[in-house]
Amino acid sequence: MPAPENKLKAALKAGRLQTGLWLSLANSYSAELLGEAGFDWLLIDGEHAPNDIQTIMAQLQALRFSESSVLVRVPVGEPWLIKQVLDAGAQSLLVPMVESGAQAELLASAVRYPPRGLRGVGAGAARASRFGYIDDYTTTADGEILLMLQVESRAGMAALDDIAATDGVDCVFIGPSDLSADMGYLGDPFAPAVQAAIEEAIGRIRAHGKAAGIFMTDPDHVRRYIDLGGTFIAIGTDAGLLSQGARQLQAIYK
Repeated sequence: MPAPENKLKAALKAGRLQTGLWLSLANSYSAELLGEAGFDWLLIDGEHAPNDIQTIMAQLQALRFSESSVLVRVPVGEPWLIKQVLDAGAQSLLVPMVESGAQAELLASAVRYPPRGLRGVGAGAARASRFGYIDDYTTTADGEILLMLQVESRAGMAALDDIAATDGVDCVFIGPSDLSADMGYLGDPFAPAVQAAIEEAIGRIRAHGKAAGIFMTDPDHVRRYIDLGGTFIAIGTDAGLLSQGARQLQAIYK
């Protein structure tokens, strides 16, 4: 039995728009609830949310039967941490703060088994292989891993072509908040200079045949990025939905 098909990887390769939601509440119950909502994908955030390997795995378990594809954003691009998350059952990863082609090559190697990569061969006793029931996991897993690298600094933008050209990278994701801060526009991702850099980046990513992704909650900007060729769009967060809904409800009766 081979590794399960990665529906999100196939959709992005085919150029189909995929919109989804950030999971930052670090809770398997709320993750399971949102797994019924019909988003194309859900991302478990390990960078800015209070997640660890145990809470990430619990959310992967809660979302096992969801129609939504599931990704994990690791807090940092360390091969040992990537190995743990993959063995816990993640097939799609987002790695933040990528700033060079050499870093992209290391990360691409971290999600592949030898001889093509350096991922440790230990999934036979882990969730990734359903504890050994997927007997062909190690020989088929590489082809179903989705690797997404996040570019969110001036250094990353300067190395964007090297990052996007790296074999094994499926998508390059632009982080507007950190990028705008690094460009001198802290708190203003809509500054014209930032938007010009983002729009140029989407074109450069697509020129390398890779999917282009971004976090954006403003519908007008989302439509603009889609028109430019963006196909992986984060349109909100679970915490944002809860906070917004709570304020709206309170406003009705206050």
